[in-house]
Amino acid sequence: MKEIKGLLFDLDGVIVDTAKYHYLAWKELAGKLNIPFTEKDNERLKGVSRMKSLEIILEIGGLKLSGEEKEEYCTYKNEIYLKYIHKLKKEEVLPGVNEFLADAREKGYRIALGSASKNAGIILSRLNLVGAFDAVIDGTKVKTAKPDPEVFLLGAKELGLSREACIVFEDAKAGVDAAHNGGMKAVGIGTKENLPNADICIPGLFGTNINEIIKQLS
Repeated sequence: MKEIKGLLFDLDGVIVDTAKYHYLAWKELAGKLNIPFTEKDNERLKGVSRMKSLEIILEIGGLKLSGEEKEEYCTYKNEIYLKYIHKLKKEEVLPGVNEFLADAREKGYRIALGSASKNAGIILSRLNLVGAFDAVIDGTKVKTAKPDPEVFLLGAKELGLSREACIVFEDAKAGVDAAHNGGMKAVGIGTKENLPNADICIPGLFGTNINEIIKQLS
């Protein structure tokens, strides 16, 4: 394996748990459309774009909407979600994240965020993490959603590294697939049962050493 110099991180479920806020916002929107929406249904939305998420919900409810109506509902969902994340506190960073990022930087790794979220900038600002990343690739910079590898390929490019010199940290199957589609190894944040396609799985970043992870991937 080529020497690893870059670390690419998904946002939701890896750096911060905003998934609960996405779920609440989508559930409210589904209720408005009279579509039953459960936490199990919500698993299908992890790591995919806002429009694709809406289309999954419409599929669950057997509804069809025009392109214009879809755009309106996506905006409506985002307004609900923004109300939640504008109240985010820096204490909501997931356990071990600050320490892991600081340690990785001290060891000389380049660090990027690769997220489908168009609100990544707001979230990083609320969490006091803007300066923790050398590059931020979010939903405002990419045209194709995961499992397309665009977000991670752009991340590697902005870090000035080849794809082979980067690894990805992801909590969603679509994100792990995106990493592999981009020729990168993926560290799953979660269980092997939920992320069978990840190269290795860890429960989270707390108490984790980047050099140990890379050794496991070798």
